[in-house]
Amino acid sequence: MSASVPAATGLPEAAAAAAADPAVNLTGIFVRLKLSLLRNGLKGSSKRKAAYFSTLAFALVVGFFITLGLALLHGSAHAGTVVVLLAAILALGWSVMPLFFPSGDETLDPSRLVMLPLRPRPLVRALLASSLVGIGPLFTVCLAVGSAVAVARGAAGAVAAVVAVPLLLLGCVALARAVATANVRLLTSRKGRDLALLSGLVIGVGAQVANFAGQRLFETGGLERLEPAEAVLRWLPPATAVGMVDSASKGSYGVAAAQLALTLLAVVLLLFAWERSLTKLMVTPDGSTIAAAQPKERRSAAGGPARSLLPGGRTGAIMQRTLRYVVRDPKTKAAWVTALVVGLIVPVFNALQGTGSLYLACFGAGMLGVQMYNQFGQDTSAFWMVAQTISTPRDAFTELRGRAFALALVTVPYTVLVTAVTAALLHDWRGFPAALGVALALLGSMLCSGALASARFPYSVPTDGAFKNVAPGQGGLAWAGIFGGLLVSAVISSPVIALAIWCKVADEQSLSWVLLPLGALWGALATWAGLRLAAPVVARRLPEILLAVSKG
Repeated sequence: MSASVPAATGLPEAAAAAAADPAVNLTGIFVRLKLSLLRNGLKGSSKRKAAYFSTLAFALVVGFFITLGLALLHGSAHAGTVVVLLAAILALGWSVMPLFFPSGDETLDPSRLVMLPLRPRPLVRALLASSLVGIGPLFTVCLAVGSAVAVARGAAGAVAAVVAVPLLLLGCVALARAVATANVRLLTSRKGRDLALLSGLVIGVGAQVANFAGQRLFETGGLERLEPAEAVLRWLPPATAVGMVDSASKGSYGVAAAQLALTLLAVVLLLFAWERSLTKLMVTPDGSTIAAAQPKERRSAAGGPARSLLPGGRTGAIMQRTLRYVVRDPKTKAAWVTALVVGLIVPVFNALQGTGSLYLACFGAGMLGVQMYNQFGQDTSAFWMVAQTISTPRDAFTELRGRAFALALVTVPYTVLVTAVTAALLHDWRGFPAALGVALALLGSMLCSGALASARFPYSVPTDGAFKNVAPGQGGLAWAGIFGGLLVSAVISSPVIALAIWCKVADEQSLSWVLLPLGALWGALATWAGLRLAAPVVARRLPEILLAVSKG
């Protein structure tokens, strides 16, 4: 790097010189800084370098084919509808991605510059220019060019397209920066890391929703059904930039001028909001640097009103600790939220598509039942404190019972809710008792096998890495516990499942109501038996369990 290009460590000197000398180009310094951060981030790590260049190649290939596909829409009657909706989705993605991937861009946190003598307006220009460097802006340019080509016709359309492409890019980048700056305290906190862990869930749910919407769309009239939504979105910036090209191509110059003015106004307002947020961030003290003005009221020793709903003694304390893991531990929270959302989406979406079955409600019970597996792994090395309280199989039984009760406190009402919603969507209330009975039997069987798997196949859950849930060398233990437990659960609940199948085949719907109390009783007995069988194993293998869960 030449002497005129500052490294990341030389930013304070370069920024101070820029503030002292107005002739210094602060924008150029920040652009070179962004390039230095990208280049230095790839040094010394072949994995990071491979990931970056593979992502770049993937973005270029996908961007090329999307641009080509949009260009082929030129002249189509629905080209305007497609590109306006695509621009709106693109802007939505830019606005939410900083919240779910806060570590994807090291320049998203302007609080790192708080000690430098920089004025807000030049800083906004510099950060905006540096934001145009990267894979995301390159991909956005590809989509913007393809969208403009799809709807541009005639000289007026071509001129509007030349203006619309940079406006769409600036609108998306300014929106992302404004949102990131307004939420920078969140992005750098524990809650921000929780959002990053939940990003995969959001993407998965969004893909399922998009898949369902696409199927419904093409079954009921095609793109024409999207025209009312497109008529509204073409007046919402920055999608108005693409709408301006379509309007100018159709000869509606007044409408195009109004959309251009709306787009420019939106960009200016976003930059103004960004500058205000940046100024407030730079002059407002962080909570980590000052003492709290008023000390928070201490909770009572009993743990507050929620604690009074739990059983007394050790069982209630164990339940409270387990539920706090769900609320406070990022990976435990991500696993629970994923199970809750996916367990509801699968039966509900299948029911809405007309291909569902009431017994798909068991999927929700299964997703939550898996949370019983590897109960001690979520404790990591802190399991030694739990081990200090276990000296007999009875102590181990109480420990496992408290964890199972905490799980059942959420899963039983959730299973009832999912089954009821599915029955309402399918209009099959006659089958509700049988389906709920099977789901409860399956849930109890998974609590049984989960207790046994936690005792026999414990493994460590690393605290670092959002998507790394098994410590190196313990993958076999994890798969053995999960798949072995699922197989055992199917065997344990097989009598109830067989009875449900017989009632269905023999058309004995009048007897299906027996499955509800039978399934609940069977699940409770299975849970009790599993806890009884696992307790002596836990009491005997405490050192081995502690060693296994402490490797992360």
